[in-house]
Amino acid sequence: MEHPSEAKLQRKLSPLNVWALALGSIIGWGAFVMPGNTFLPNAGPVGTAIALGIAALIMICIAFNYDYMINHFPVAGGEFTFTNASFGPTVGFICAWFLGLSYLAIVPLNATALALIGRNLFPDLTQWGYLYSVEGYSIYTGELILAIAALLIFAVMSIRGISVAGKFQTALALGLVGSIALLAGATLLSDSASVANMAPAFAADEAGNLNYGGILAVIAVAPWAFVGFDSIPQAAEEFNFSHKKSKIIMVLSILIGAALYIILNTITAAVLPNGYNSWVQYIADTKLDVLPESLNGLSALPTFNAAKLLLGNFGLLILGVALVCAVLSGIIGFYMATSRLLYSMAKEQVLPQWFGKLHPKYNTPSNALIFVLLISLMAPWFGRTVIGWVVDMSSIGAAIGYGLTSASAFVQMRKNGAVGKVMQLNAALGVVFSIFFAALLVVPNPWAYLGPQSRIALLIWCVLGAVFYFVSRKKKA
Repeated sequence: MEHPSEAKLQRKLSPLNVWALALGSIIGWGAFVMPGNTFLPNAGPVGTAIALGIAALIMICIAFNYDYMINHFPVAGGEFTFTNASFGPTVGFICAWFLGLSYLAIVPLNATALALIGRNLFPDLTQWGYLYSVEGYSIYTGELILAIAALLIFAVMSIRGISVAGKFQTALALGLVGSIALLAGATLLSDSASVANMAPAFAADEAGNLNYGGILAVIAVAPWAFVGFDSIPQAAEEFNFSHKKSKIIMVLSILIGAALYIILNTITAAVLPNGYNSWVQYIADTKLDVLPESLNGLSALPTFNAAKLLLGNFGLLILGVALVCAVLSGIIGFYMATSRLLYSMAKEQVLPQWFGKLHPKYNTPSNALIFVLLISLMAPWFGRTVIGWVVDMSSIGAAIGYGLTSASAFVQMRKNGAVGKVMQLNAALGVVFSIFFAALLVVPNPWAYLGPQSRIALLIWCVLGAVFYFVSRKKKA
């Protein structure tokens, strides 16, 4: 299927580049802090491994539906293109509106995560020039400069060509995997680590019983934890290889992403300071900030503590390299995904044609990238707390994208009649799983229900979407 535009995106992404885009988008700051604040408290080390294994299988099930659609619609736009072709412009707009927020919010989230790296590892470097606080989060001049510089540099890199960004992204992804592999090797050889520290294998409720709800809570974060593998269809128009390889690339990115989450969580539980012989009391104490002074102010970040206990400051350096690779690759990955989504929407006349213009020299959607940059530059001024509300709410966007892609795959399979019942069943399961994820976020429950601020942000975004849709429709008429 040819794109209706005369100008073409450049086909310069290799399979390794595309895998790096997906993995770099999947693994971000959260992979390094969730072991202490989400994974271990809710499910324990083995419970988390099981939950993430189940989540990865669900994501692979959904990825098969993406693969089917990529091979039938190998153009930029991903979920929007699939939904627009299968259900028409209204449903396509709904998909793109929520998915666009999901992608757009993660760009500044990663940029402000650079400040958190500096705040925890090199506080004197960036934590200067206090300006004000927003919802308890302090804004510093040094951290603002760092976030703004990162957003500008990677916007320019993305405009200068997908080939440049793809190669840099590949280096970052390999650096991420290599750094975490080094920490895993150090854990296996270190006296600070012990399998005994990982008992109990599962988190327990107040009555001491196995907390199945906690395992469900970890599974519930799957749309957020694995968002990024779906950046692959956004870049489909820029593959320099057969689209039939997209399935294995998506599966590998999901499996390696799940493995990195599990490795970091396991290291956090297995490597404990002196005086602790179980992760349970240790994680409780990190929340109270009552760990030994030797941990140098990192007591609220048990994964950081583990790196320091393993290899001293060198361990923190390795973890810092992994973190920087994860954060920068997330910025590049979601610059690409968001701009291609906006570009595709402009080509289908859902957005003004300005978004669909390509750079005359580099053939990249430069206007869309500039728009993403301008929106992202506003976010650091509001602090991580406010951005966090938007990101929590934007998990709905990921679930909607997964569900509508699976539904589109089901419709196209029935229409084309070229696949068996198993693939159709898989498409139907993708819809069911996506509804389950969305329900966990919007239906009151003790595991994954959105906080009040995130619910308000979701309502505002829905109202804005309705206004934009009817105004743009009126203009078209």
